[in-house]
Formats: sequence, structure tokens, C-alpha cells
Amino acid sequence: MERKVRVRFAPSPTGALHLGGVRTALFNYLFARHHKGDFLLRIEDTDQTRYVPGAEEYIIKSLQWCGLKVDEGVGTGGEYGPYRQSERKDLYKQYALQLVASGHAYYSFDTAEELDNYRKSCEAQKETFIYNATTRTKLRNSLTMDADQVRQLLEAGEPYVIRFKMPENEELHLKDIIRGEVRFHTSLLDDKVLFKSDGMPTYHLANVVDDYLMKITHVIRGEEWLPSLPLHVLLYRSFGWTEVMPEFAHLPLILKPVGNGKLSKRDGNKMGFPVFPMQWTDSETKEIWHGYKEDGYFPEAFINMLALLGWNDGTDKEIFSLEELCQAFSLERVHKAGSRFDPEKAKWFNHKYLIHKPDTELAIPLKEILESNGIQADLSQIEKVCGLMKERANFVKDIYNDSLFFFVTPEEYNEKDVKKYWKEESIPLMQELYNLLSKIEDYSFANTEKIISAWINTKEIGFGKVMNPFRVAIVGAAKGPHMFNIIEIIGKTETLKRLKKALNTLK
Repeated sequence: MERKVRVRFAPSPTGALHLGGVRTALFNYLFARHHKGDFLLRIEDTDQTRYVPGAEEYIIKSLQWCGLKVDEGVGTGGEYGPYRQSERKDLYKQYALQLVASGHAYYSFDTAEELDNYRKSCEAQKETFIYNATTRTKLRNSLTMDADQVRQLLEAGEPYVIRFKMPENEELHLKDIIRGEVRFHTSLLDDKVLFKSDGMPTYHLANVVDDYLMKITHVIRGEEWLPSLPLHVLLYRSFGWTEVMPEFAHLPLILKPVGNGKLSKRDGNKMGFPVFPMQWTDSETKEIWHGYKEDGYFPEAFINMLALLGWNDGTDKEIFSLEELCQAFSLERVHKAGSRFDPEKAKWFNHKYLIHKPDTELAIPLKEILESNGIQADLSQIEKVCGLMKERANFVKDIYNDSLFFFVTPEEYNEKDVKKYWKEESIPLMQELYNLLSKIEDYSFANTEKIISAWINTKEIGFGKVMNPFRVAIVGAAKGPHMFNIIEIIGKTETLKRLKKALNTLK
């Protein structure tokens, strides 16, 4: 029977969740949903020296903001828990000892100083030191000692690690869903530590054991883990678990916007864009890194943008809902090559989502921005402004910056626009317009357009002669949507107040 698809996102709590990490989580999530499978969150905290307080909570909150619902794992629970590796440490040793007993691993008693001396000796002979089949026969381990010696050292509490015994002179032909066949030769691989002297497993052992026990069917992770693939496959083989070994897929890198190389958090700082989903404060340096959430991105736009970094559905379509992504996603359409991150494209995605948002939805965050700046406004008025201004904006904060004149009477006038549009003949025209506007009660677009257009036509002058100085008076500059839209929203009292102020100020 075909197994139910089960995938896991397994970050280490060593800091904030980077853009690349979120994409890995997303591709796991999309694959699981496409196949009606399970998406697990496992925290791999075996390296306690690199543990960062708050990182685990940040990971969970980031996934929640992105809309990636965890079926099983930390913060959710499930029948294969616990899902935090530090809470599973007692079970890993038995698997390490099982490998020792079967001859696939061995005890290594070499001290750090001994290994360092051996490394220096190799360097002096212009050789590279690798702890492998060539060197392990000359070092202090259970392969070079008899059973009694090993037992005595263990009973005496001598510090040790358990290393995997890499097979000698074997070429491995392994399958990667994205890259096809990949080859490795065991003579170039070292005997990795599986179990450390502090009683904790390394990533390699814990990762494979947990994937086996949690019935993971597909391991989807970044390409930086590709060199670990042979060891992980050999561990499955050594345990006798090849029939339930997951399929592997290694995702391409997200590259810098310019030049080559992997995108880093420093690139974001240099170029002015976030690389984290949410704001992160470094617990040691107190440095604050801004996030997509705080920068005004919608989570669905952020996710849509990330999905197309290294994947497409084979068409020119770029806007996908999360449900559409789940339906369309396949690992076979993930690119092998790295994908260059484009900060401007990220803004484009947000713009596309913003313009299709209901005005009622956009009005709420805009009202919050206004109130934070001491400006009170009616929600229905804010909704109308959003409807008029959102086509020009990438973010709600752009609507605020571009539409402040709707809510605040201009304190000053753009000097360049005044010089260009407020001529000597403008003053009598604006006075006449003021008198006309004071007699109008219905300030709807249709009514004011009809009355003012008829008046301009009777005077036999161009519309610009009236509308340009009128705009300067009402807005403070030659910008904004149609004037009849503006005065409909600000109303009769405010329109007359602003026009009178301009007539008194601009002589």
C-alpha cells in the first residue's frame, strides 16, 4: 500500500527564520497539501551551544503569520511526539549503540588536542586530514583496540564520541527528485560523529532516527544539505530501514539581488529590504531586523512571491492564492539553479494583492496609521480614500503618504507648483469659483463636475486655467486624483475653508 505523504520542516532555534527557511517550510507545506498529507514542525535543538532564546517562538509565530498550518509538531502535538529533539535525547543513544553493535559505527576516544596534532602533521606533509578509512586505523578508537581496552575505557568514564564507519571505496548512485541522479564516492567522505561526548546526538543521527520514527516519506530541504545525503542514505541502509527510506529533494539557493552568492541578512540591510518574515531582535546585540509583516506586506503576497522563487507551474501565471499553489505545486517543476531575489518584484506582488483588497479591509490599517499620527477621520471617508488611492500604492503606508491632504488642511504650498499654476488672473477666477461652490449643496462628483464644467464653458477658458490653481489651493501641490473626487470626500465646509485660505495666503 502506498504510504500517506508526511513531510517535516525541521529548523534549528539558532536565530530568526530567514527567507530561505520560510520557502523550505512553504514547499514542504504545498507538497503535503497537494498530496493530502501531513505537515510537521520539528525543532532540531541538539546543538545547545547555539540555542538562541526566543527563536523557537519566532519560528512558530512566523509560520502562523504566513498561514502555514502545522498538522503535527511543536505547539500542536501529535502521536509521534515529543517534537523537540532535546526532549527525545534519551532514545538516540540506543540507536547509536545499535550501529556500534552491528559494526556500522565505533567509539572514538581521540581528544581534541590529539586530533589537532594529527591535523597539523598532515598539513606539514601538504595533506588534508579526513577521519576516514585511511586514517581511522592509526587513531584512538574501538577499531584499533581490543574489546577489553574499549570496555575498560568506557567503565573508567573516558570521554568518547561515536562515529559512523563509512564504507570503503564505494560509489553511491543516489536519487534526488529535483536534481536526478547524484553520485558520491565514500573515499572522499569522513566518518561523521553521530553521538557527542556531551550525551547529545549530532544532527545526522537525530535527523534520520526522527524521520524514521515519525514516518516521514519525503525530505525537502535546502541544497546546503546535499553533501549530507550519502551519510543519511547509508544510515538508513545500516539500520535496515531502506524500505521506508524517504525520497529526497534539495531546493536551490535564493541568490543575492546583484552578483552571485546566497542571499544573507546583511544583504537586506545594505539594500533596504527585509530578509525575515517578521521583526527580529537579536538577544545579544539587541540589533533589530525589520520584517515583511512590519514593512506592510500582506502574508498572502509574501507567500506568493516566495513560491515563485525557484518554482513555476509551467505557465506565465504569477498570482496564486495559497489554495491554488497547493493544487499546482510539484517538486518536478522546482528549478535546479538558484533563484535571484528581486526586492522590486516583492513590492509588485504586494501591489497586486493590495489593489484587489476590499476598501473596507484596507481602511482599518490606514485608520490605525492616521490615529498614530494624531489624525481622526471617519471610517467611511477612509474607505473612499482607499478606493481612490490604492491603484497608486504598494503598501497601505503609501496610501497614507499619498493621501494625507484628504485628512489635513495643507499648511504650505508647493513653491514650484504655485509659480507654475497660481497666476495673477487665478485670483479672480478662484474668488468666482468660491462663490459658485458656496451655493452648491450636493458635493457628489457628478453634480460638482456638471456645475463647474458648465461655468468654465461659459467663460470660454481652458479647464487648466481653473482646475490647476484649484488643485494647488485644495491639495497644496499639483498631485492627487480628480478634483471632483477630492472635494466630494472632504466636503463643502473643508473645500471652502481651503480655497479661502489659499486666496488669503497666495497673493
